[in-house]
Amino acid sequence: MQLELKGITKRFPGVVANEGIDLTVIPGEIHALLGENGAGKSTLMNVLYGLYQPDEGEILIDGAPVTFSGPGDAIAAGIGMVHQHFMLIPVFTVTENIMLGVESTSGPLLTLDRDAARRRIVELSEQHGLRVDPDAFIEDLPVGVRQRVEILKTLYRHSNLLVLDEPSAVLTPQEIEDLFEVMRSLAKAGTSIIFITHKLNEVLAIADRITVLRRGHVVGTAIPGATSEAELARMMVGRPVQLEVSKTPAKAGDEVLTLTGLTVRDDRGQIAVDNIDLTVHAGEIVAVAGVHGNGQTELVEAITGMRSVEDGEIRISGAPVKANPRQVYASGVGHVPEDRIEEGLVLGFTVAENMILNSYYHAPYSSGLALHLDRMVDDAKELTRQYDVRTPSVLNDVGNLSGGNQQKVIVAREFSRPLKLLVAAQPTRGLDVGSIEYIHRRIVAKRDEGTAVLIVSTELEEVLSLGDRIAVMFQGRITDILDPAEATPERLGLLMGGAHPEEGLPAEVAS
Repeated sequence: MQLELKGITKRFPGVVANEGIDLTVIPGEIHALLGENGAGKSTLMNVLYGLYQPDEGEILIDGAPVTFSGPGDAIAAGIGMVHQHFMLIPVFTVTENIMLGVESTSGPLLTLDRDAARRRIVELSEQHGLRVDPDAFIEDLPVGVRQRVEILKTLYRHSNLLVLDEPSAVLTPQEIEDLFEVMRSLAKAGTSIIFITHKLNEVLAIADRITVLRRGHVVGTAIPGATSEAELARMMVGRPVQLEVSKTPAKAGDEVLTLTGLTVRDDRGQIAVDNIDLTVHAGEIVAVAGVHGNGQTELVEAITGMRSVEDGEIRISGAPVKANPRQVYASGVGHVPEDRIEEGLVLGFTVAENMILNSYYHAPYSSGLALHLDRMVDDAKELTRQYDVRTPSVLNDVGNLSGGNQQKVIVAREFSRPLKLLVAAQPTRGLDVGSIEYIHRRIVAKRDEGTAVLIVSTELEEVLSLGDRIAVMFQGRITDILDPAEATPERLGLLMGGAHPEEGLPAEVAS
């Protein structure tokens, strides 16, 4: 399928999301769409998928103009989309999720033909290297496998053009490599792929061509091999971007966070954090590395008062912590959660209201039963300016912001008060290079102010660049704590996979 977008313009109240965008994708091409948060990438793809109607411009498929009144029309035309936030029903099986909406039936009573659907899913899985158990329940699958299910959904509907919106945002390095193999297989078979991402190294590794958007406009097209990460970053942001974290050696002070024999259960009652001892001092960053699902989520929830402790103790500046988020907040803890939608924001609330979610109940925002809305709005305006949150108004619904700007709202709320301890889980997930540079700089500044910082990240580059000490988690335990000088990607990768360094590392690394 050849796709052409000509002069696509999409306006919303107070903002032009896309203006006069031209884009061509040829059959069998992996075409990367690169841009900072709020550049208009997702809006453009939502126009293509029929979720939005363009105010100007046209869409052509194989040279013929088409009009999509909704996603059903786009799907019928052979376009599939895998959204950044997966559209799966957790309590359904893989087969039930994939056949949902295009159910196969058999017999006089038109009963669901799960066997026929299952056979086709197995065939597609084998054809494209998408290893998935068709009988597994979605809620039991890791994130990387859920993404394969989303891709299989589009192939099941005979999609010839596949849109992947931030597909690697929640994947481990190993899962990203698996995804790239799938993408190459699909492209070789003739499927066109639009790959939306912020990650420059991934774009250069997988794309055939790169189109860069900035503030709703196409600012250039590049070819991997003829451009660099620094040049792509400059095109995205409009200025040179520092791609490496700049920080001085840590000056560690008193213990702020102390974990002693900490044991925590997950939602199913299984041990997720298993007898952990860990300390974080004032003025240092401890980065926790690990493959997603090894207890990091439960560890953060316990520290921030969101999950009960089975055994052991959490102390902040010597005082024990109980499962009470408000008490934890009052003790001087800031929390950037790993899922900004589920845990960090209230969609439907304004940007200003989200800025005071953890402080609305006391001065200066309230007295008695009265909220001081003018003060809330004034402070929110100042924070959006300081933290570069791009929104037409602080009275806009936070759900209308791009993912990166939503993250900045959380960072502004949590960083804009005195902190003893900052706990940040996946702080730059899904962010562009400019936003990553900014948030990293803010985290280091908090450390330099004397705040104790605990970072949890699946991004090895982030762990290596931010951590003053690096703790590796595997199956709920901390298997090692490393100095960054000895924490090579190879060593971390082996520890994250459960290998013992002296046994698993190549001799030249182990030495």
